[in-house]
Amino acid sequence: MAETHYAPLNSAFPFVTSYKTGCSSLPEISRSTERALKEGKLLELVFGVKETVATLSQIPVTIFVTGDSGNGMSSFINALRIIGHEEDASAPTGVVRTTQVRAEYSSPQFPNVVLWDLPGLGATAQTVESYMEEMKFSTCDLVIIITSEQFSSNHMKLSKIIQSMGKRFYIVWTKLDRDLSRSALSEIRLLQDIQENIRENLQKERVKEPPIFLVSNLDPLLHDFPKLRDTLHKDLSNIRCCEPLKTLDGIYAKILGDKVAVWNQRIANECLRNSLGVSDDNDMGECLKMYRLIFGVDDESLQQVAQSMGTVLMEYKANMKSQNFDTLRREDWKLKLMTCVVVKAFFCLFGFLPGLSCCLRRMKHKRMLLLVAQDTKNILERILRDCVFPPQI
Repeated sequence: MAETHYAPLNSAFPFVTSYKTGCSSLPEISRSTERALKEGKLLELVFGVKETVATLSQIPVTIFVTGDSGNGMSSFINALRIIGHEEDASAPTGVVRTTQVRAEYSSPQFPNVVLWDLPGLGATAQTVESYMEEMKFSTCDLVIIITSEQFSSNHMKLSKIIQSMGKRFYIVWTKLDRDLSRSALSEIRLLQDIQENIRENLQKERVKEPPIFLVSNLDPLLHDFPKLRDTLHKDLSNIRCCEPLKTLDGIYAKILGDKVAVWNQRIANECLRNSLGVSDDNDMGECLKMYRLIFGVDDESLQQVAQSMGTVLMEYKANMKSQNFDTLRREDWKLKLMTCVVVKAFFCLFGFLPGLSCCLRRMKHKRMLLLVAQDTKNILERILRDCVFPPQI
C-alpha cells in the first residue's frame, strides 16, 4: 500500500498553522539576510538563514499523546523515548488505568519537546468534545492518537476535530507484537489489513489521511518506530521553522521584484554599458553573466553556497535556465523568438527605422533579467529548504 506523509517544506511553504516564535533575535537576522540578498551575496544569506534555523530549533514544541484507555499511551511514550518501564523517569504503565491526570515528559531524543501523556478517553469526561476542552488541545502543536485492537468511534471523532483545528496528527497502532502472535495471517497481510481498516474509517468521515504507523511498544527499534521518529523530527522542524521561513520567502520575493524594477528602469534609460560594466550591451552572453553576478547566482557564488550546504554545485544549477545564454534561449520560447533568424532578418531589413533595434535589445535584456530573477528565487527556496533539512550526500 502506498503511504501518505506530510510533505516537508516546499517552495511556497504553504502551511496553515501559525507558530509564534517569540525570538527577539530573528528580526536582526532577517535584516542581515535581506541586506545580503540586495547586495547579491548569497553566501552571507546562507549563514544568516542557518543562524535563523538554529535559533528556531530552540523553540519548545508540545505533543499530546491520547487514545482510549488501555491502548498503551504511557508505554508508547516510554518506547518513543527509548526508556525502560522500570526507570525512574518512565511513564507509569500497567494493565489497569494508570494515567489519571495529564503528565509531561521530555527526552534527549527530542530536545525542547514536551510529551504530554493524557488520561484515556472516557477517563475524565463523557464526550470527546468535553475531553478535548478539558485537556486543552488548543495549546498543543501535534497530536499522536494511540489505538490498538480496533479504530474506534472515539478515534474517529478525535481525528475529525483535530483536522478541523488545523493541527497535525498521527495515528499509531500499538501492541503489534500481540496482533502478530494471535493472527493466522502473514505479517504482510495483517499489516495491510490494519492500515486499510484505518484508512476506510477515515475516508467515511472525510478525514484527510495522516501518517499511520504500526508499532510494538516492546520493540522500539522495529516495525514503523524508526520511520515514526524520522517523520517526527521532520515535522518538528516544520512546526518551528514554517512561519518564519515563509515570511523570509515573502520578503525575498519582494526584494527580487524591487531589484528587477530598478534594472528595468536602467534598461529603459539605455544605461546598461556603465551599469553592467560591459563594452557591448548587444553581447547577450556577456550581459547574462553580469546579471547572474548582480543577483549572486554566478558559478563562483553558487559553488560557495553548495560547499556551505555540504552538497555539490549541480544540485543548485540542475533546474537553472540561465546557466548560459544558449541554455536560456533554448529553455525560454520568448527569448528564442526574439533571437531567431527570422526576427534578426526583419530587424536588419528595417534597421533604418529609428529606435527599432534599440527596442529589440531592451526586450531581450528585460527578458533575461526576469529569467535570472526567477532562477534566483528558485535557488533561494532551495536554500531555505536545505537549511531546515540538510541534503544527504
